[in-house]
Amino acid sequence: MEKSNHHDKFLQLRDEYPFFVYEGYDFSYSGHGLDIRFYFNLSDRFQFAPTIFIPHKEFFIPEDEIMELIPNLVFHLGLIELISYWKAACPKQLIIKPHALTIDQVSWWKKCWFNGLGEFFFLNSISTDIERFIDVNVASEEHLSPVHCTLKPDVIVPVGGGKDSIVSLEILRKLPGVTPLILNPRGASVHSIFMAGFAHAGMIGINRSIDPLLLQLNDEGFLNGHTPFSALLSFISILSAVISGKRFIALSNESSANETTIPGLPVNHQYSKTFEFEKDFRDYVSRWISPEINYFSLLRPLNEIQIASIFTRYPNYFPVFKSCNVGSKADSWCGKCPKCLFTCILLAPFLKPDQLVEIFHKDLLNDISLKSTLDQLTGVTAEKPFECVGTISEVNAALQETIEKYGDKPLPSLLEYYTTLPSGVIASRSHERSDVDAKQSLSSLYPFTTSPLHHCTTAFSSLLHTWNPHNFLPSRFEELLKGALNG
Repeated sequence: MEKSNHHDKFLQLRDEYPFFVYEGYDFSYSGHGLDIRFYFNLSDRFQFAPTIFIPHKEFFIPEDEIMELIPNLVFHLGLIELISYWKAACPKQLIIKPHALTIDQVSWWKKCWFNGLGEFFFLNSISTDIERFIDVNVASEEHLSPVHCTLKPDVIVPVGGGKDSIVSLEILRKLPGVTPLILNPRGASVHSIFMAGFAHAGMIGINRSIDPLLLQLNDEGFLNGHTPFSALLSFISILSAVISGKRFIALSNESSANETTIPGLPVNHQYSKTFEFEKDFRDYVSRWISPEINYFSLLRPLNEIQIASIFTRYPNYFPVFKSCNVGSKADSWCGKCPKCLFTCILLAPFLKPDQLVEIFHKDLLNDISLKSTLDQLTGVTAEKPFECVGTISEVNAALQETIEKYGDKPLPSLLEYYTTLPSGVIASRSHERSDVDAKQSLSSLYPFTTSPLHHCTTAFSSLLHTWNPHNFLPSRFEELLKGALNG
């Protein structure tokens, strides 16, 4: 999505549609599974009723227990679902009717919604802040109590079909009671769990349906943009853990997700994958949903280069994994987007060129048309791509390590172009460079094809051997992750 100036439209829509109501929810459970429906109201002009369906599994807890436990879980799921519909007009007033929220809860949700919509506000050039963007009016006095339930020490692993969740699945798959979870199953995610040895009966597949009216409003010119999908996945995972009687939820968010997309601004495409969100979410779940649930990211201590190094030990997944959002419906790599190029760059230090071509069905490193995308990934431009990509330091370290591998051989065109970039740009994580640095190119400072780059090798090696201490891994999972990292 390109940046547009929609601030005037934002003000106009807020004036025309002054309130948004979370009217309620309902759910039913049968032999087929759990049906959930939410009811949202945009200023008495438009009514939305999105749905979620979780097919029944034999390992679910008894129906009577499910029906008793899930009102709290479904209500909270509606609170994250509603933001996709609220953003169409961004009404000033949000009315919550089903249940009461404390002042602390309202503050938590305002932070979640505001930061999760950071990209939406930025790309639509909407000027607002966390205090002004929304007023929350709680219209109920009925407080829901946290859910207390008996859970087994089993693990749910959300799987998206990319390299990160595959690494988590491989690390954990031999533990008893591991269950893959897929939201809106597609080719790559389903094929990945089958490749890991799981059957359809042993997974939780969830179908989320967007109300078609929202898509119609998008086509008619209402506001549109990114919402915190990973936050939605987090709440769905909590619901799934309770109805299946499992204590642990192991996400696959790495430390690299903490880097903002826009330097100097709190705008992060991956906000709901950050350590900050994980910490906030764990606290919220413990206080107001269920203290028995243990939600954490298994890969949080690692960076993208470390994850790539582990992933490349599993070549059986090369034909099935996909991380491209553009090609997700076709279960393919588009070969043109930042996510495709980023994934290729991360794998390049560990794989041969022909292996990369076999994976992406294209020689991405020889595609000079991706030059502007490379500039975004390496920090030449003022902002990173609005995609789930790694840090600027990781991208540059991987590129420099790959170039060193070529030795005296001719470089692919994109790597050749990279050697002409100002050294100060690629050497700095802060996007700041001196006038001297800006006048010198990499090729003049470091002749890649004639001598090794000691500083680059050191940077790459350092990234391969780091451990981020800011994580919530239980001890047994930490041991498993360190074992995988050390090979």
